[in-house]
Amino acid sequence: MTARIQPELVSAELVGLTRRLGRPERDLVILAEGNTSELFAEGTFAVKASGSSMEEATADNFVVVDVEPLLAILRDPAATQDDLTAALSAKSEDGRTVRASIESLVHAAVRAFAPVRYVAHTHPTDVVALLASAEAELAFAEPVYSEEYMILGRSLFVPYAEPGLKLGRVFLAHLEEYVQQHGETPSLVLLGNHGIVALSDSAAGAEAISLMAVKSARVRLGARLAGGVAALDAATTADYFDRPDFRERRANLAGTQG
Repeated sequence: MTARIQPELVSAELVGLTRRLGRPERDLVILAEGNTSELFAEGTFAVKASGSSMEEATADNFVVVDVEPLLAILRDPAATQDDLTAALSAKSEDGRTVRASIESLVHAAVRAFAPVRYVAHTHPTDVVALLASAEAELAFAEPVYSEEYMILGRSLFVPYAEPGLKLGRVFLAHLEEYVQQHGETPSLVLLGNHGIVALSDSAAGAEAISLMAVKSARVRLGARLAGGVAALDAATTADYFDRPDFRERRANLAGTQG
C-alpha cells in the first residue's frame, strides 16, 4: 500500500515521545532533525514526516507506511532514490504532498528482524562529536560504567552512508550481521558522522536509551580530558547478559523484551 496520512492511527505515546526528544534543552535535535516511528500490529508503522519539527509534533505530522514494500525497495538492487521518494510520498486532504522521513528505511530495516514497537533517531551533539572523530568506530565499543551497559547493551556501529537508500542498505546489512551474532536486535545503533537510533518496545525505553547515549558520550569526553577513558573490559562484563537480575532490570529500564 502507498504512504498515507492517517492521524487517527498515531498514538499519543508516539507524539509524546517525539515532542520530549525534541525539547531544545536536551540537545538531541534542532530544526527539523530526527524522526520517530511506532509499529502497528499489522506490519505498518507511523513515521515522522520530513521537514517537521519533533518539538512541535502532532498526529498530523506523521505518515503511515507499510514495512514490506520498503524492505522490497531496500533489497532490490535496481531500485533508485526516486523509487524511494515515490514510496514515501502521501497526499494530504488539501492536495499537498507530504513525505515520510528520508530515513524511513532505517525504521523499516529494524522491523525486518524484530517487531520493535518504537524507533527514535536523533543527532545529539556530544554523541555526534564522538561519531565524527577519528575513533568513531571504537568510541562506544566497550562500556565505561555498569548503568550504561544496563540501558544501552551491546551497541552497533554503522559507518557513514548518504541518508536515504544508501544508508538504508548499509544499515540493513550491519543489522543483519549483529542479529546473526547476538540473536537479538541492539538497543542502540550508532551512525558514523550522523547520529543515533534507539530501539525499544516502550516509548519510555526509547527515551531512556537516547538520553543514556548522551550521558555516555559526555562521560567519555570528560574522561579524555582527565587523562583517558578506562573502559570496562570484556572479562568484567562477560556474565552480565546471563544474569537474570541484569536482564530483568534491563528489560524494565530500556524497554527490551527481556
